[in-house]
Amino acid sequence: MSNSLKTILITGGAGFIGSNLCEYFLKKGYKVRVLDNFSTGHRHNIEPFLENANFQLIEGDIRSLENCISATNGVDYVLHEAALGSVPRSINDPITSNEVNVSGFLNMLVAARDSNVKRFVYAASSSTYGDSEALPKVEDKIGKPLSPYAITKFVNELYADIFSKTYGLETIGLRYFNVFGRHQDPKGAYAAVIPKFTMQFMNYESPVINGTGDYSRDFTYIDNVIQMNELAMLTENSEAINTVYNTAVGDRTTLNELTGYIKEFLVRYDSKIADVNVVYGPNRQGDIPHSLASIEKAESILNYKPTHKIKDGLKEAVLWYWNNLK
Repeated sequence: MSNSLKTILITGGAGFIGSNLCEYFLKKGYKVRVLDNFSTGHRHNIEPFLENANFQLIEGDIRSLENCISATNGVDYVLHEAALGSVPRSINDPITSNEVNVSGFLNMLVAARDSNVKRFVYAASSSTYGDSEALPKVEDKIGKPLSPYAITKFVNELYADIFSKTYGLETIGLRYFNVFGRHQDPKGAYAAVIPKFTMQFMNYESPVINGTGDYSRDFTYIDNVIQMNELAMLTENSEAINTVYNTAVGDRTTLNELTGYIKEFLVRYDSKIADVNVVYGPNRQGDIPHSLASIEKAESILNYKPTHKIKDGLKEAVLWYWNNLK
């Protein structure tokens, strides 16, 4: 069967990761359907696809089983990106995070099962490692969750496992580690650190680092995440199914190093940014000090080969923000 006859449902397709997946798979000749309620995604992210005959938008909510059933009808693969992200958001409003991330996830599993979807690939999270201090993070060793958000993402993995074992639905979870890149929203109370800091530097505003800046993360460029979604969706290795994979680079960068890189790359476009200094604030509740993924499982089972380390990805991301946000 050619790609053009296969349909992918991307939930949250108007969001940062979802819209990048749309663009990639449309270019590869797939039919792409999006289910999104635009609570965190943006219409402008999918605007370029609306005239494409292979693209379909369903405006709906994963909290509605009826919407999920409509969206999965006739679909070959589901890439489930829809969620309410952000640890602080979940601390401020745990009920809505649970409704979207747990009840919505369960709706999607039921709909995928009943529509005989070939495979269900979903966005899991590095927050599942919780209070485990072991580095690097290995898939089968997790700690206790440190936030309502982390609980919801762990519950996703448990539900996916049960649906595989009980109903035979093929599921693969991708534990994303601090994904960044084009289309990531720099605005709003829960904006991710890279787009937020980039925009602040561009506006000559001092970014605020939570803590001393020594906390480190495995920042993962969007192209690596797209690769992992494609590998998970298409693998024919039976050993690869019904499990989870770290989706990362296997390298860590402190927040101090990160802001230094962003500033360095932006100064190439505007020398005045060199004079903008960072300031430091209190540590953020629910944050873990360090995060570093082992990517050996993805490399060995899925043949994952990350194409972008932090600096490669940041150069591209900063240029995209410079061209699109000025």
